[in-house]
Amino acid sequence: MSKYFSVIILVLFSLSLVAQEVSEPPKNWFNLDPVTDKVNGISTEKAYKELLTGKTSKTVLVAVIDSGIDIDHEDLKDVIWVNEDEIPGNGIDDDNNGYIDDVHGWNFIGGKEGNVDKETLEITREYKRFQAKFGDKTEKDINKKEKKEYELWMSIKTQFEKKFNESQSQYQLFARIAKDLERYNRLFKAYLDVEKLDYKMVKEVKTNDAILDMSKALMVNIWENVDENADMDELVEEFILAEEELGTDANYRYNLTFDARAIVGDDPSKLDEVGYGNNDVKGKDTDNFHGTHVAGIIAATRNNDLGVDGVASDVRIMAVRAVPDGDERDKDVANAIRYAVDNGAQIVNMSFGKGFSPDIKYVQEAIKYAHSKGVLLVHAAGNDGSNTDEGQNFPNDKFGKKENWSNWLEVGASSWGGSEGNFVGSFSNYGKKSVDVFAPGVAIYSTKPGNEYENSDGTSMASPVVAGMAAMLLSYFPDLNADQLKDIIIKSTRKLDGLKVIEPGTLDKTVDFSKLSVSGGIINAYEAVKLAQSMKVGSKN
Repeated sequence: MSKYFSVIILVLFSLSLVAQEVSEPPKNWFNLDPVTDKVNGISTEKAYKELLTGKTSKTVLVAVIDSGIDIDHEDLKDVIWVNEDEIPGNGIDDDNNGYIDDVHGWNFIGGKEGNVDKETLEITREYKRFQAKFGDKTEKDINKKEKKEYELWMSIKTQFEKKFNESQSQYQLFARIAKDLERYNRLFKAYLDVEKLDYKMVKEVKTNDAILDMSKALMVNIWENVDENADMDELVEEFILAEEELGTDANYRYNLTFDARAIVGDDPSKLDEVGYGNNDVKGKDTDNFHGTHVAGIIAATRNNDLGVDGVASDVRIMAVRAVPDGDERDKDVANAIRYAVDNGAQIVNMSFGKGFSPDIKYVQEAIKYAHSKGVLLVHAAGNDGSNTDEGQNFPNDKFGKKENWSNWLEVGASSWGGSEGNFVGSFSNYGKKSVDVFAPGVAIYSTKPGNEYENSDGTSMASPVVAGMAAMLLSYFPDLNADQLKDIIIKSTRKLDGLKVIEPGTLDKTVDFSKLSVSGGIINAYEAVKLAQSMKVGSKN
């Protein structure tokens, strides 16, 4: 996201701002050690240096279900999985797995004519589905069997219509401001005969021209609310980007008439369909930033003097594209999990989520299937600053008699810790029962399409840190099963005893960090390796 985007959004909609930590951590902070390096990393480098040097590792296959991966990236190309049983480009399903030419993985959101880019949100699709069923029916028209479903419809109706109206009005507001700001910027440059405007220069201008006075008022107001030292040309660009982002909400995510799925050509009602999609796991560079960034956190080639070192040193990444710009579909999520499991993935990273899941039972069957095959699933807890003990972020492992499934890890986002003690991502979801661990998820530097690198925030970044650490453990201790991996990761977390942190989603409410997750701690590779060694499994000394 752009430099001032979140600030601009907050300012223009009169929301309070929280003072942010100004200093930045080292680019590789998530791999560093809390004691030696004074940042809340996971001690990856310490584990390799002090515990794993000279040990033999075994390659681990990690599936990344995401938006697509730049498989040609300089820091990823050597770790991308190759399906040796498939002959590239011959149009034949050589390995008889139901997917033609799946050399590096599979794309469940593509078809013969291209790929899905923008997509609606699940609440939009649910609104449309229920509207067709209930229409203008009132409660008195509903029988007992329909009551629960009707109540869900009324809840969705209220939420959707509020979001729809907000998206339209906000988009129109930003479109108008972006257009005016761009015009006023040009106007004032011409009036003052300068190439760049700054706050003081414009603030001191006195005129009797109504247009110039209106221009000045808007620009000064934006400077004072965003950053008086900001470059106005940059601010104009930020507003244009903000307009585009809000336009995505208005024109795609909450658009009842938009149909992105036609390009796939599948039968949406046939959940267990095999073979739909295509083998384009990369997609466009404008679409695959998220998946590329996630893959780099797990597996960017270590010690090659390029941009970043991933957490795992002996790993291959299977690219599974199932997440569009919008909400992923349950059918694709479940089939992506099954594809990963059936083609040898031992760990699956899932940095996505949504608030509604109409076919959740099918996804749950896939989770159980992964459990039966000993595959560990690692999932981002979400970025709503919410307690998921009380709400939902789908998919999750809140089902069946087990509920807390032993092959599922739910991950919240921690921060590096600084002079102001920021230990938790302010956006991160949390839950003493529903979130298992916290891991670095703020200012995470990783791979970006086109041989570039960039910082990004989110539980989406925290989840692959955990997946990478799980892959590290499994590569050196290959006899560990998924249940044991989860157990080790939870038991070896670094506890911050008695530490009070700002509760995510609030401005100043404090909570004991230990209350935010099942483990009450931040994952730690050094302690996890020591615990695995004590179990005397898989070590090749």
